[in-house]
Amino acid sequence: MGEKNESTMASHIEKITLGISKILESSPGVTDVKMEELPPAERHTIVSWEQKHSCTLPDDLKNFYLMTDGFHMSWFVKMDDTPVQVGSMIINSISNLIHLKASSSYSLPNSPTLADLDDNEEEEGLPEKPHFDSRNVIFELDPCDGIGKVCLVYRKHKAGEMTPDPTIWFLDRALYWHFLTDTFTAYYRILLCHLGLPQWQYSFTSYGLSPQAKVRAHH
Repeated sequence: MGEKNESTMASHIEKITLGISKILESSPGVTDVKMEELPPAERHTIVSWEQKHSCTLPDDLKNFYLMTDGFHMSWFVKMDDTPVQVGSMIINSISNLIHLKASSSYSLPNSPTLADLDDNEEEEGLPEKPHFDSRNVIFELDPCDGIGKVCLVYRKHKAGEMTPDPTIWFLDRALYWHFLTDTFTAYYRILLCHLGLPQWQYSFTSYGLSPQAKVRAHH
């Protein structure tokens, strides 16, 4: 019975990670791959979240939460006989899919708010950048270990109604927005493809990865 449960869990993990967990486990130098076993979100929890925020979660994200209430996988290599975490992949649980407002955690006492520092430069061919005002409603998908935030961004119609198809953006520490993708499914694949390497989100910015992150990415 125990073996069957382990086999079922292994199959579940492989399904959620699209096989990336097995690839990492068989990679030279990787000593450990950890994944938090999270239960599915309850349907009523999702409905409550939607009612509270007057937003409808896109079907792909909703289905993801019905499979696992959040996601956290990390992997390690050994350096000087000590396990060192290299990659970390996170999707916030439904309860941690928090509404980001102008008074965000980036703000310090007496400092300008996010609204004051809003990035108004638009890039041709990309969706309009998010704003911390009545034009958008923004939720944190991933705190990115403090180097920024991956956000689920809804746009409001003039009538005050929310668009049904939110987009996904990266807000960097300098408070600039960078478009990642149109759908959660596409974002999730991007997340897994980058293996949760430190600062991978900066590969979607004009200034790119830091020298330290480049070194890790090539090892």
